[in-house]
Amino acid sequence: MSYDANNIFAKILRGEIPAITVYEDDQTLAFMDIMPQAHGHTLVIPKEAAETLHDLSDDAAANLIKKVKMIAAAVKSAMQAEGITLFQLNGEAAGQTVPHIHFHVLPGSIVTARAHASVPSDQSSLEDAAARIRSALEQVQH
Repeated sequence: MSYDANNIFAKILRGEIPAITVYEDDQTLAFMDIMPQAHGHTLVIPKEAAETLHDLSDDAAANLIKKVKMIAAAVKSAMQAEGITLFQLNGEAAGQTVPHIHFHVLPGSIVTARAHASVPSDQSSLEDAAARIRSALEQVQH
């Protein structure tokens, strides 16, 4: 399967579409989901072009899970969540709506979350959550 370089996450990585970034390094980008299932819902993506987990190189996969772990700790702290839900929909048949591998980091339980990709959030709510997560990342990284 060939990678669609015009998917929305590829466009975000190229700076063609804005995103509310909470973390970025040379291999990873974490940003707010614009249709969050819970306040603080964050997406973590590799910068490597890969549609599914199976398409991702081993090195990029190892780096990605390390960053997911770090972002999850920050989201948990920032949102004062008792738990964190992590999920990765691998392929369209599994419900993946953007053909670029990504992990969802949700504060709280998936049981109480809104449906996937169903309700857009307002910009101020996303900015508030992002600021709180960025602040928590400073504590997690040190």
